[in-house]
Amino acid sequence: MDIPKTLQQEFNLKPLQVDNTIKLIDEGSTIPFIARYRKELTGSLNDQVLRELNERLAYLRNLDEQRERVRAAIQSQEKLTDEISQSLDNAGTLTDIDDIYRPFRPKRRTRATMAKEKGLEPLAMHIWAQDARQPIDDITAPYINPEKDINTAQEAIEGARDILAELISDDPNYRAMIRKLTWNEGRVVSKATNPDESTVFDIYYEFSEPVKHIASHRVLALNRGEKEDKLKLKIEAPEELINLRLHKMIVKNNPHTTPIIESVIDDSYKRLIAPSIERDVRNELTEIAEEGAIKVFGINLRQLLLQPPIKDKTVLALDPGFRTGCKVAVVDGTGKVLTTGVVYCTIQKQADQLEKSRQMLLSTIKKFKVEVIAIGNGTASRETESFVANMLKEGGLPIFYTIVNEAGASVYSASKLGANEFPEYDVALRSAVSIGRRLQDPLAELVKIDPKSIGVGQYQHDMNQKRLGEALSGVVESCVNNVGANLNTASPSLLSYVSGISSTVAKNILEYREENGRFTSRKELLKVKKLGPKSFEQCAGFLRLPESLHPLDNTGVHPESYGVTEKLLAYLGYSLNDVPNLNTASLSGLDTYSLASKLNVGEPTLADIIKELQKPGRDPRDELPPVVLRSDVLSMEDLKEGMILTGTVRNVIDFGAFVDIGVHHDGLIHISQFSDKRIKHPLEVVSVGDVIKVKVLGVDQTKGRISLSMRGIKKD
Repeated sequence: MDIPKTLQQEFNLKPLQVDNTIKLIDEGSTIPFIARYRKELTGSLNDQVLRELNERLAYLRNLDEQRERVRAAIQSQEKLTDEISQSLDNAGTLTDIDDIYRPFRPKRRTRATMAKEKGLEPLAMHIWAQDARQPIDDITAPYINPEKDINTAQEAIEGARDILAELISDDPNYRAMIRKLTWNEGRVVSKATNPDESTVFDIYYEFSEPVKHIASHRVLALNRGEKEDKLKLKIEAPEELINLRLHKMIVKNNPHTTPIIESVIDDSYKRLIAPSIERDVRNELTEIAEEGAIKVFGINLRQLLLQPPIKDKTVLALDPGFRTGCKVAVVDGTGKVLTTGVVYCTIQKQADQLEKSRQMLLSTIKKFKVEVIAIGNGTASRETESFVANMLKEGGLPIFYTIVNEAGASVYSASKLGANEFPEYDVALRSAVSIGRRLQDPLAELVKIDPKSIGVGQYQHDMNQKRLGEALSGVVESCVNNVGANLNTASPSLLSYVSGISSTVAKNILEYREENGRFTSRKELLKVKKLGPKSFEQCAGFLRLPESLHPLDNTGVHPESYGVTEKLLAYLGYSLNDVPNLNTASLSGLDTYSLASKLNVGEPTLADIIKELQKPGRDPRDELPPVVLRSDVLSMEDLKEGMILTGTVRNVIDFGAFVDIGVHHDGLIHISQFSDKRIKHPLEVVSVGDVIKVKVLGVDQTKGRISLSMRGIKKD
């Protein structure tokens, strides 16, 4: 297979784009580095395309390796023909190669192999030739051998049937045909294991849908129902069509062989082919569903990680609880913990204790000049929110609060990382600190948590965990490098996602900071253990250094482009010292095409340099809508049908989106309620973190469900 040519066709790219990208990947360059600093070589491919190309490259290379392994295995049996070799060359998937190898793969002892051991293969081939001139019973005499457990003509014919059934089953062309028919014409069917039991899988108790049309989220739901022994699943194949196709192998209407071959076809399909094809189809359905879910999870995760930070604000964080109280942590604008404690502010407590907690919080707010309050959205969140809203209102404090998704906070607080970072605090208090910090800088805090635990996907525990982990790690890596990391304040967790920095090097950077104090230049990175020239090339442009004497060290300009940047500044009448206070108007409207030629630099790189000079040290998250802050609270009892509210999208899934509208339960916008026009996926309309207006369609107090809609709401 010509892998570069295949990639060119699949991604609709030019030969040089693919060739250069493959070369860069093979040289050890990371995807963020290639996307940001090698645009001239790739034709400015973005990191999403580059990741997909890299994954496809790995698959095709693995495919080629498997192709050659199979070719060698067949050759070692001296059974490799030109036709088989050509089929291997044309195979486009691992399944195709597996089908070709099936007849040659070492098998456990099957009914067919035992029949062959009894010497019945010539009889099977005689039947298969379909030109018998006498009843098959009449020619079985040479095969009857009591010592081989063949006592009658019928037993000999049965053995021959087994050989032919396996012959048909092993034919790659038949398998491909049946697989295609099952996919295009088959149905996914489910039934309840116990119809009288009420479960969350009720809607699938009598369910049937075409294989080729079934939605991914339903595939994952059905799989879970089967795993929990609530559902029985099967693929109903179009047997009439399949039999019609298989019967075409009866090329002669021979009264002696046709009945036998018809029974062989039926046995081969039902006993050998159908179960295998059903597994193949279900595996493919699951793989497609998982890839779709992983994609949605990744988009949601990206939006969550890139939520705008609340910078330089002192935050009072509350991790709600009933019996054990509400854990408190005050974190200053740099993320430093100022104080911690526990208060009891739920309705389950006595009035005197509630007042005591109120006074403690008011005192803490005043003492540390708290500017915003972060409340976790877990157990007792609603009660805590009500307490805080009343406290602020009665105290006349000009402070706002917001609800913070605390998914994963407990995972972090109980982790080795959490213990190392805050050994003096117990698990519950670490969780409060995490809630406060994730409001201040969501990206810096959330990178400490396994992406699968952040709670913005669906069915993540039912998926291929290795594939899910790789995909989500790629999203985190992309986000971290898009924003950049402060070299002097970033945690090892954050640094380990920076292009070219491993977890070991991240720890070495921390050790260097502790031993030598703050970094004063990017070049100083080369003094860190195990951070050599290649790693420096990959990471330097993504690390920010506000304290550096070199102003470009706090921008996204790569050190390799410092010389070009100085020439550009000189051309415009500036020097490096002018970078922090440049007249950005002078950088607008430049003829980058001719200027790039003068400066001997690629136009995409020049354009990026100009953007960095226009906003040195900029944080791309600052351009996003700010976090919604509240001063009052709603309850489900306050909601009325038709109310228009402002909410924040918390999670987007295949069939809708969950929206925080300021009550304890998130409301659901079903996919049918996003627009008057039909949409394929909610992501066409909303993303995690979007602030939107919604209309209340209905409230189910008993089940805690809120139905919302975006239809018919005028946009501002």
